[in-house]
Amino acid sequence: MPEGSNFVGKTILETQLQEQDINVLTLYRGSKVIPNPKKGRVLEAEDKLLCFGKMESMRGMIPAKTRRRRSPAIMELPEDLPEGNHPDEEAQG
Repeated sequence: MPEGSNFVGKTILETQLQEQDINVLTLYRGSKVIPNPKKGRVLEAEDKLLCFGKMESMRGMIPAKTRRRRSPAIMELPEDLPEGNHPDEEAQG
């Protein structure tokens, strides 16, 4: 979770994730892995949470500026295709 998140400094219980049907399964803090963290654990900046719940609810937790937009990798096609590999030839075949 980024610095400045509303969750930083709050316990897992205070985040009210459970009311949104989101369960925290694992807390990653630096090199530590904390499975099934207690509800009283205070969250810190740079913590990562592995959660289970409704996708719509979890999407709302991610700040818009940190959401990754998926974009396909686009490659340039070669100008000259090798003989016999032209798409129009296969369609006419």
